[in-house]
Amino acid sequence: MDISKNSPENGSLKEKGSVKSDIVPSSERFVSQDEENRAVQEEEEKEEEDNTLPFSKARLLALVFTVTGAAFLNTLGVQAAVIILPTIGRDLGIPDSRQQWIVSAYSLTFGCFLLLWGRLADVYGKRLIFIWGSLWITISSIILPFVPNEIGFDVFRGLQGLGAAAMVPTAIGILGVTFPPGKAKNYAFSCYGAGAPLGSVFGNIFGGVLGQYLDWRWVFWIFAILGGVVAVCGYFVIPVPPAPEQPINMKTHVDWIGGIIVTIGLLVLLFALTEGNVVGWSTPWVPTLIAVAVILIAIFVIWQWYLENKTERRPLMKVSIFKNSTFSAAMIIMLLVFASFSNYLIVTTYFFQNYLGLDAIQTTLRFVPTGVCGIMVVAVTAQLLSRVRGNILLTFGTICVSVSSLLFAIPIDPHTTYWAYGFPAMVLSVCGVDTLYPALTLFTAKSLPQEDQALGGALINAVGQAGRAIGLALSTAVQTAVTAKAAGVDVEKIGNEGGSLLPGNNALKDGLRAASWFNFAVGLSALLVVWVFFRGAGIIGGRH
Repeated sequence: MDISKNSPENGSLKEKGSVKSDIVPSSERFVSQDEENRAVQEEEEKEEEDNTLPFSKARLLALVFTVTGAAFLNTLGVQAAVIILPTIGRDLGIPDSRQQWIVSAYSLTFGCFLLLWGRLADVYGKRLIFIWGSLWITISSIILPFVPNEIGFDVFRGLQGLGAAAMVPTAIGILGVTFPPGKAKNYAFSCYGAGAPLGSVFGNIFGGVLGQYLDWRWVFWIFAILGGVVAVCGYFVIPVPPAPEQPINMKTHVDWIGGIIVTIGLLVLLFALTEGNVVGWSTPWVPTLIAVAVILIAIFVIWQWYLENKTERRPLMKVSIFKNSTFSAAMIIMLLVFASFSNYLIVTTYFFQNYLGLDAIQTTLRFVPTGVCGIMVVAVTAQLLSRVRGNILLTFGTICVSVSSLLFAIPIDPHTTYWAYGFPAMVLSVCGVDTLYPALTLFTAKSLPQEDQALGGALINAVGQAGRAIGLALSTAVQTAVTAKAAGVDVEKIGNEGGSLLPGNNALKDGLRAASWFNFAVGLSALLVVWVFFRGAGIIGGRH
């Protein structure tokens, strides 16, 4: 009889062996426990956030897509017009030297009226101003193609910009007051950030395809249809705000004096910067207008300080918000990033069309990656806003924007395949701006009280417009000076697109590369501001 099978020692060894085989190393046990706790915490936060959402998810989704239409239409209105400029000029008899006003008239009114519309939206209701702006764009876009002369056409382009100026800040304000802090708000602002690159891509497509195969007027009629759709959707999905406890007094609730001063100041500044590239910076009235604009803006700031500190009246913009160094730094980053990114798009357009001699369709195809990648980047950014520290996101964004210009600045053979440097540059540019814009707009929204949300949206977009105009003026000045020197001619003989230089001219290439170096330096300046002022920044998209 073999007693070893029934031996207690043997049995105990089996039991010990079985127990030993089930033991989990302590490090793995702690890791799995941490993961389980994190999953439970995320589930609880998600459930808590779902309970705090003011409306159903379907309605909130419709709301986000509707207000994103503001960013989409604004960029579409500019980009499509750029592509069809020569066709419009030929049909209406507008000389080349004045065709840029078809774009500038829109940009001027948009940039100048942002702050005033933002304040009016906070006072009279964001829903009302958003719908009004959408309808205004629709009506002006229907009429615009029927205008038979240059002056009238430019006027109605300005009216289009006026409607866009009413929509964009109120869209940001609507998102700011509707969504509580959390992942839903991060997704909302990230989705809004996708509107601009999508508008740019479809603007290129509409302008290139419709302008070449149909009548250019259809570009504006489709613009009108889209504006009407946004207006109707806004009427149904944007919540009606509660009635004010006290009747609104237009004189005390809106700083009309400040609104007029800053609107005129911005108008003069943007006009001078726009025309300086056309008539030359040595023209006496250009620096004079810039000086007048600076004085008007300084008077506006002093007036706002006086209203805030010496009276009971509400200023158009509280100067005290700039005492927060991080908030001021965010505005500077916005200015520098848009100066670099916007002019990167212009320089690359000139490089493809003027230097390489590509047509509008071929150029459009080279910009398609910005829209496709933009959608993917926005989806990722929405996740990162609540997981990654703000200084890391802003550092990543500014580096991407800077390197995209660097790829067009370094002496790569111009006839190298597009996939070697053009495609990476396009991807990096949109990775940068579509990370930065949602982060900065969300930061601005969280830095301001509920009653100033639309004004915050107006402020950050006005800063972006100023950066675009100032950057274009300086970048074009650098490009023109280098091109003229390389060509051995006077600066006055070199236009902002290279004058009469033929495609393939090395002087044109040198000027465009110099402008790219300038844009790269501006991007690095934004990176420096991030490192100095956002060094210890936490998670921008957190609950608090």
